[in-house]
Amino acid sequence: MFRSNFWPFPTFNQLKRYNRRPWPGPKTHNANLSRQKFQIQQSHKTKKVRHDYFIENSFETGIALQGWEVKSLRKKKVQLVDSYVLIKGGEAFLLGCNVTPLDTTNTHTVADPTRTKKLLLHKKELAKLFSATQQKGHTCVCTKMYWKGHLVKCQIALAKGKQSHDKRASAKEREWNIDKQRIVRHANR
Repeated sequence: MFRSNFWPFPTFNQLKRYNRRPWPGPKTHNANLSRQKFQIQQSHKTKKVRHDYFIENSFETGIALQGWEVKSLRKKKVQLVDSYVLIKGGEAFLLGCNVTPLDTTNTHTVADPTRTKKLLLHKKELAKLFSATQQKGHTCVCTKMYWKGHLVKCQIALAKGKQSHDKRASAKEREWNIDKQRIVRHANR
């Protein structure tokens, strides 16, 4: 079949010639495909966090989920409203996150909607969060959960609680920014 000087190993051209399907050529890098592959998809966001807390610093973490939870996340059946992060024993856990199980969830596992989920962080980040949450008035909350490629990521934030007068001031500032934009738009006409 193959005639070459190195009999057991055919040359590349001989392999190309005897393949059943045509050779597609060398693989080229397609920038558009790689951009689509690792696109961040916004899934779930907590708007109440910005209202109740001053956000000081935020971290991107991985999250350990079970199979039915991943499927529910794809269907956007998650509530992050009263979720917070607890740091205990050198590990971080997400509490209060409600993932509603689907009707098609398998029957041999117990689907607990309020299961405590483990967050995946580096040791330096854990130490930084632990020392910061020991200060008075500081806490760690989950701000959003999203897909990054095929992985689920959770953004947690180091936050300080707002009092009622702080909430009023931030609402007043937000309204003033909207009015400012409206004035500038009408002035440019």
